Order: sequence, then structure tokens, then C-alpha cells
Amino acid sequence: MNFCSQCGTTLRIEIPAGDNRQRHVCPSCGAIHYQNPKMVVGCIPEWEDKILLCRRAIEPKHGLWTLPAGFMENGETTAEGAARETLEEAGARVEMLGLYSMISLPDINQVYLVFRAKLLHLDFIHGEESLEARLFSEAEIPWADMAFRTIQHTLERYFADRRAGVYGFHEGQILHKPR
Repeated sequence: MNFCSQCGTTLRIEIPAGDNRQRHVCPSCGAIHYQNPKMVVGCIPEWEDKILLCRRAIEPKHGLWTLPAGFMENGETTAEGAARETLEEAGARVEMLGLYSMISLPDINQVYLVFRAKLLHLDFIHGEESLEARLFSEAEIPWADMAFRTIQHTLERYFADRRAGVYGFHEGQILHKPR
């Protein structure tokens, strides 16, 4: 960020009074421009013993498989965002069953929230951001072609929970850089 969105003045990077982190501060109007993590919301759409995955038509990770998920929009709840992403990427409508996992990615300023969801019909079709949408049993999951570690980690936990017959809530973090 180079210029103030309030008045157009060149920003300075400094620690504002009462804060403990460097921020983009406008020396003219005093606006502090905070940069916060992006929320990625999605779901595990379930149909009998299968789940719905999408093969990405966009970068990053074009051609690889993932759960339907994407960035949350202003004015929607996390569950609404996950349902919207599922409809956009897979043409599928779902009923949310509850929050399943939260994974922090502090190195890239993202937080993934994934819900369990019941797929309401089989009339799904891939959207513009997907090359394909398909149901997979656990044995059919294309593990070597998964797009994101967050999704692979979530699915590994999901199938372990399913085998145990109890779904818990899972929280964790994935670091890309050593700390």
C-alpha cells in the first residue's frame, strides 16, 4: 500500500501510538490502514460415503483437486460464504452440518474454515473456476494431486473421524517458513 485511500497522501510505515506493530499511517489525515488475514471458507460436501471435490481451473494449483472453498466476502457469514463457494465452484447446494476445522497459515496471512455439509442433490456441475466436480470415496481420493496442504490435512482428519464414528472440531496451523 503506497497511498492513503482517504486522502491520497503517500503513506508512512510506523508504529501508531498505543499499537505494537508497524502499520501504514497517513501523515496528512492520520488514517491507519490495517492489513488483516484473509478468511478462506469452504466445506466437505458429503453424499452417502463420498465427498465432492473440484479440480481447479485457475491458479494457483491449476488442474489439482480441492474442496470447494474461497475467500469470504464482506456481508456474509462464514457458513454463507462456504455455501456460496460450493455453488460457484461445483454448482452444488449444501446444508451446513457444522464447523469442522480451522487452520491458520500465518506466513501467507490466511485462515481456513471448513464446514461439514450435506450435499442436497446430484445435479452439480463445475463452475468457471473448476475444470471438473466429482464425488470420491475415501479410496478414490487423488491424494497425490491435492492442491493445498490445508485441504489434504483436513481430509485426512475427516476420514479418520469418519472411521472412528465421531466428528470433532480440529484447529491447527501450517507454516511455510521455519520460525
